[in-house]
Amino acid sequence: MRIGVTFPQIEFGNDPVAIRDYAQTVEGAGFTHFLAYDHVLGADTSVRPGWTGSYASENPFHEVFVLLGYLAGLTTSLELVTGILILPQRQTALVAKQAAEIDILSGGRLRLGVGVGWNEVEYTGLDKDFSNRGARSEEQIALLRALWTSPVITFDGRWEQIDAAGINPLPVQRPIPIWIGGYAEATLRRVGQMGDGWFPWREPNETMRAAIERIHEYAREAGRDPKAIGLEPQLNVGRGNPDEWRAFVAGWRDLGATHLCLSTMGNGFSSPEEHVAALMRAARELDVREA
Repeated sequence: MRIGVTFPQIEFGNDPVAIRDYAQTVEGAGFTHFLAYDHVLGADTSVRPGWTGSYASENPFHEVFVLLGYLAGLTTSLELVTGILILPQRQTALVAKQAAEIDILSGGRLRLGVGVGWNEVEYTGLDKDFSNRGARSEEQIALLRALWTSPVITFDGRWEQIDAAGINPLPVQRPIPIWIGGYAEATLRRVGQMGDGWFPWREPNETMRAAIERIHEYAREAGRDPKAIGLEPQLNVGRGNPDEWRAFVAGWRDLGATHLCLSTMGNGFSSPEEHVAALMRAARELDVREA
């Protein structure tokens, strides 16, 4: 099991040196990957009564591609992961270009996690249709892989069209791995049919076992090997105790998890040092270097 960290985006601050030190510290501690969330616009909740979204205009978010591009030159082995990029609110060809560039600059260390998001405010601000985002994402995934594997393509989709053009340079990984986040049945089908992996950020239980079984069935129907689909749960190590953490890890191992991401957000930490200290404690308790 590969164990990485979730960058505590909204609680970390904007000091580029602190971000550098965080990434290099977790890499040195033996963590295998660095995962960052994606949001472009935060809604002003003061003018939206009843707003229930997770993030708002007061929550800072570094732009995920720029952040990972910065870290590509500051790390040597750390896999760089978007978890997840809200794909349908972005231009597909531009995503392909940006992702390829990070993959090149990092020597082939990008994993692109994608999802459809929930925040209609962002879609409106980015001039993208919120209502058909799931269906469009499937076409986008097909187009991304085409752009990453051929110098010139012609693509005539329902929403996406490219006429005899391509990106240059191509990425190191051809194609870059695409993992998918979400829990709707349409998402599980999407993972089984076209995803390289799934982010099930919930407790290891029978509901998750059933979801994995459905993903595997969708994969078999599509002629794919279910064992080729990775699984990455997330564990918050700023709360609970080491015995609870180990039980969580054991439960997900039993369900076939290939990766694990450790989060420290939402625990009242007020400095980068507190986030790092929580991760270092977890690294010792979970024997990260041996995982």
